[in-house]
Amino acid sequence: MSGIPGTNGKATRREWIGLAVLALPCLLYSMDLNVLNLAVPHLTADLAPSATQLLWIVDIYGFLVAGCLIAMGSLGDRIGRRRLLLIGAAAFGVASAFAAFAGSSEMLIAARAVLGVSAATLAPSTLSLIRHMFRDPHERRLAIGVWVASFSGGGALGPLFGGLLLEHFWWGAVFLLNVPVMLLLLLLGPLLLPESRDPGAGRPDLASVALSLVSVLAVVYGIKHIAAAGFGWPPLLWLAAGLAVGALFVRRQAVLADPLVDLGLLRSRGLRAALLINVLTVFVAFGALLFIAQYLQLVLGLGPLEAGLWTMPAGVAFAMGSIATPRLVRWMAPARVIAGGFGLTALGFAVVALAGDTGLAAVMSGMLVFCLGLAPIGAITTDLIVGLAPPERVGAASAISETSFELGGALGIAVLGSVVTAVYRGAMAAVESNGIPAGAALAARDTLGAAVAAAERLPAAQGAELLALARAAFTHALQLASALSAGIALLAALIALVLLRRLTLNTGMHSDTDAGSA
Repeated sequence: MSGIPGTNGKATRREWIGLAVLALPCLLYSMDLNVLNLAVPHLTADLAPSATQLLWIVDIYGFLVAGCLIAMGSLGDRIGRRRLLLIGAAAFGVASAFAAFAGSSEMLIAARAVLGVSAATLAPSTLSLIRHMFRDPHERRLAIGVWVASFSGGGALGPLFGGLLLEHFWWGAVFLLNVPVMLLLLLLGPLLLPESRDPGAGRPDLASVALSLVSVLAVVYGIKHIAAAGFGWPPLLWLAAGLAVGALFVRRQAVLADPLVDLGLLRSRGLRAALLINVLTVFVAFGALLFIAQYLQLVLGLGPLEAGLWTMPAGVAFAMGSIATPRLVRWMAPARVIAGGFGLTALGFAVVALAGDTGLAAVMSGMLVFCLGLAPIGAITTDLIVGLAPPERVGAASAISETSFELGGALGIAVLGSVVTAVYRGAMAAVESNGIPAGAALAARDTLGAAVAAAERLPAAQGAELLALARAAFTHALQLASALSAGIALLAALIALVLLRRLTLNTGMHSDTDAGSA
């Protein structure tokens, strides 16, 4: 059959070329996220979003991806993973064009929401197709390493292309990068990718889809409210409601004959540990990358292209580390590789926490170190999760894996963003006592971008003083967030050593713990 590995179980040239096609949407996803980080100062100046709106612009994409991934993974098992991938690619391209020409914060948030829903079709479809195309465990491990590297490759190329666009065009041009890539996927996908589905799958349960989405969004709203206004009963009630709906979702899956999520997949202790590690990995990474991008431009005064060039080596290091993962796990137990990676990650964040006042090279060195530490972790946990899933449920397993990544990233941006916002506002609370006019001081307390814009409207001396205060406040907030990330990385290293100590390599990555054990 076209697109199916050869009779000896080895992939043919068609599968390896197809892998390059599957890497396109993954590359694009990461590029889209990174160029948005670079574009934040520009869209802040143009659209003037509030602190809450800015957080929604940045991470509503990730939250809706997380909320819809499970439904899309299950849908791909039913209607065909290639078909769903192509539908999502078309929707993603159209939504990107709308985002590029958004005229207000509300329009951009809506466009990013549509991008999130359509992007939820991409990751589980590509990963489940890789499982279908690469049957040999060693080849699959390499293919997954390339798949993970494509995300980090987008992280390396995104700042370069995004910086070039932002040097010459308006911030919306960064979204137009998506359109030609998606057109290429739509042209090559039907020619090179095989179709695969679960022939015994039933109809998707719409009630489960609604419950999963409502649960995620209610929790998100509570976190956003805390970020904007601090702790109180309303956000706590939203959080409680989200968790309660999530419990109903889990209970419904247990009684359905054809559930949206097969809870049997979660009975493996190794798989549950891998999902937790996914959450912690992306939690510490995404928030740091967002705030370092702002630090480079708004604190150090770099242009977008220069900032992109400085961050490019970290993306390259991440991509190389992901591809090297199969060799690492041959020399060392996977639990030790993961724990060692988190230890290196903690060191990198410690360098950033201590280097905030010492300049560009020190911060970039810390970023390079924590990217090297994080590089092999996602490839190992993804191979574990995909390898444990039965072939007919690989779409759902891929969606669970990607949900943990997306939820971790979105929570990282929201939680660490709340920390940065709270520390920044606390440091800027007394800015009026320095002789800054009340209106400018009020605007400057909202975000660093607003402070930069307010400083430009003041007399030179007052503007310079306001800018110095705002930059010092943001730097202090970044240092505290980096220290918190270092502590979380050390905790994750301990979790990996304890929960994944029996993880071995045989025919594939698997846990010695029986998949059916509680």
